[in-house]
Amino acid sequence: MSRAIAVLRPEPGNTATAAAIEALGLTAIRLPLFEVRAIDWVVPDSSRFDALLLTSANAPRHAGSGLALLKGLPVHAVGTATAAVAREGGLTVVAVGDRDATALVAAAAASGVSNALLIGGRDRAMDEHPIIAETIAVYASEPIAVALEALDQLAGSVVLVHSARAARRVADLVDRAGIDRRTIRIAAISAAVADAAGRDWERIAAAAVPDDATLIALARSLAD
Repeated sequence: MSRAIAVLRPEPGNTATAAAIEALGLTAIRLPLFEVRAIDWVVPDSSRFDALLLTSANAPRHAGSGLALLKGLPVHAVGTATAAVAREGGLTVVAVGDRDATALVAAAAASGVSNALLIGGRDRAMDEHPIIAETIAVYASEPIAVALEALDQLAGSVVLVHSARAARRVADLVDRAGIDRRTIRIAAISAAVADAAGRDWERIAAAAVPDDATLIALARSLAD
């Protein structure tokens, strides 16, 4: 019998990922650890930049009307999901990274970008690099209170982890709930996220490409 797969990401991604898991005939545990909300921001003069960097789909999703003022900037995005939301917002995506933010920025630099704008979350994995001229937060990811009893269902499951913050938080919650990490398998969206989860899990693996379909396929293999 396959293990249940726990989805920790915020909405609307939580519902979408859980539905994709259930469509495969597997059991999804819906346990979002964060809630994403838009925050006020001031749109800078786009003429100051030669590219727009997006490391999360939440950035174009929550940027609001200000996003339209950045349509002239070529977009470098991490992952196909981020690229898709950017295109839906009317942006022109010129490059899609298949790893993480660090790799995306390095690739953008190699392509000639030298004065980029990065819009993202208030808590970011990356905001400093020679080519990043300015970083602006357009959304915040706030922790949701989780009852320790709700964590019991993670024992014996495969846990999907979409971010380093989620990896660190689920590790802390599991430890505080007294759950043996060796009963849990971790499917992480990248090697950096896997590292953030720490050690002592039954198994831990990172997706080869940072997109939801690849991550779900990895979790499915771990669930058997």
